[in-house]
Amino acid sequence: MAMPQPREQEPEIRLARFEQADRHLRRAMPFTPLLFMSVGAIIGSGWLFAELAAAGIAGPASVVSWVIGGIFLIFVALNYAEISSALPRTGAIVRYPHLTHGAYTGWIMGWGYWLSAVSVPAIEAEAVVQYLGGAFRSLNLVTKGAGGVEILSWPNGIGVGVGLMLLFFFLNFFGIKLLSEVNRWIVWWKIVIPVTTFCFLFTILRGSNFTAFGGFNPMGTGAVLQALPLSGIIFAYLGFRQALDYAGEARNPQRHVPLATVLSIVIAMAIYVGLQIGFIGALRWGAAGVHPGDWSGLTGSPWASGPLYNALTAAGIASLAAFGTVLLIDAGVSPSGTGWIYVGTSARTYYGLSVDGYFPRTFQWMNRWGIPWVSAVGAFVIGCVFFIPTPSWYKLVGFITSATVLTYIMGGLGLPVMRRTAPNLPRPFRLPWAWLWSPVGFLAALMIVYWSGFTTLNNVFAAVFIGLPLFAWFYAPARGWVDRRAAAVLGAVFLGAWIYINMRGGWTLTISGGRRAGSWSFPMYDIAFSAAVVFFCVALWALSNREGRLHVRNTAWLIWLLLATFPLSYWGNYGPAPHLRFPWDTLVEVGVGLVTFYWGVASGFLTQEMRELSGAVRALKEPGEPGAA
Repeated sequence: MAMPQPREQEPEIRLARFEQADRHLRRAMPFTPLLFMSVGAIIGSGWLFAELAAAGIAGPASVVSWVIGGIFLIFVALNYAEISSALPRTGAIVRYPHLTHGAYTGWIMGWGYWLSAVSVPAIEAEAVVQYLGGAFRSLNLVTKGAGGVEILSWPNGIGVGVGLMLLFFFLNFFGIKLLSEVNRWIVWWKIVIPVTTFCFLFTILRGSNFTAFGGFNPMGTGAVLQALPLSGIIFAYLGFRQALDYAGEARNPQRHVPLATVLSIVIAMAIYVGLQIGFIGALRWGAAGVHPGDWSGLTGSPWASGPLYNALTAAGIASLAAFGTVLLIDAGVSPSGTGWIYVGTSARTYYGLSVDGYFPRTFQWMNRWGIPWVSAVGAFVIGCVFFIPTPSWYKLVGFITSATVLTYIMGGLGLPVMRRTAPNLPRPFRLPWAWLWSPVGFLAALMIVYWSGFTTLNNVFAAVFIGLPLFAWFYAPARGWVDRRAAAVLGAVFLGAWIYINMRGGWTLTISGGRRAGSWSFPMYDIAFSAAVVFFCVALWALSNREGRLHVRNTAWLIWLLLATFPLSYWGNYGPAPHLRFPWDTLVEVGVGLVTFYWGVASGFLTQEMRELSGAVRALKEPGEPGAA
């Protein structure tokens, strides 16, 4: 049977209209509002919990972890500063991979971001419930889980969490305009409360907490790095991308976008470092119910549900206890505001993937208020699912961080590819020394993912690869690359294999983070898992036409990266069988990353979308207009 051919004209029409609409964006946003967009997005629920979690992993040296985390994300952001100035787009970070490396890479990266976006409302709801549950124990909102970590109880805690998700859902329908109008005041609140908190903590600081109990770095350098993804440090910085997303409306993008991006991270870094120093200095071991020097015991202590609140009230000073009430209010307001926003972000991620052909058109259905309501319902339902395997802020934060930062590897790759494939695209900001910052930004993102550890990576990679059948069922047939019936069979076979392998493997979606009894050995699980993924990719390539094969083949570097990192995470320093200790495991992963970077840059190509898009951008630039070709 003859394979249907792709329709060439429709993407061109869609892109032309899209560029015509973007031309009407007003470049009127001055520097301060642009900076506030990023600062307001950065400071969310992370600062309420990450100080205790970071101290539990790295001890007093967690202060250094906050500095390293901020610097790493500056490396990542610099690459996006140039890309976003050339192609300023809403939700841009997950759309660029499609333009530089094709649809298959774009789908995997878009699916990874979707996973992180839909889980953010759940973690914000968990933040509210855990903080209030720790302060008001009679409500029975939290209980002890595996390893002594407090989790949302059933039915009280999870019920309240689902109720908050429902509130986020309805507020997204009716309240986005209101939220945007009061954003400036919300940002000031988010700055003033944390700064006031660490000022109060400094008044009860004990210097001995930094030097006793094993010294400043009792867990070693490896723990300092692992604290970045697992404690919520990187999660607490992730809002930096807002200045990039609004580059198309900046008054002076060449100067303001990179400056706002970097400065927002620096401001947050100063606040977070102050909070970390204040928390460690204010720690009262007896009040926390932990033996002095047992840093790892903090995450299982009664303080875990409200670290900063407990640190202030344990001092026995009336003024500090009174301010603790303000923290409880903020524990409800700040995470709820972020959860409210991310339900909308999740809905628009569904919507964008549907517009690009990855999801069915149903997700584009609008209600009377202009909201993609099917997408919003999907965001609510899938978000609630995350309460089941990860009913705790501490358990979900690593997953969200790794899934999000995995998509950030495309900044370092996309910049050199875009310079090669679209050299004439107007660039209001051009990154100097890109030959250095591109691989550094790529490696910074990759190492954050690797340091997440095996348990987190297993869940992230399994969740990323379960999205492959959707590409076969929806996108590839819609573009005419694959016969629909053959694609349906391939997707169904892979999904069945994925379910069987991960059930028998015993690592995926376990609340305790361990392996289920009677499961396969890791080598057997890894071989079966990798073979299933490679089989799917090879079969998809074989079934596709010439255009489809190009997109599948040029994603081989990404498949290699994920499958090579997986066994190293098991046998490396952060896995259950650490035969390769730090720093050798990290150096091996850096080697894997360098090979992947240059392979990935070579795999980038001039996609049809980029050809049409760059042509439309140049055509829309009027003579004499800034940035005109």
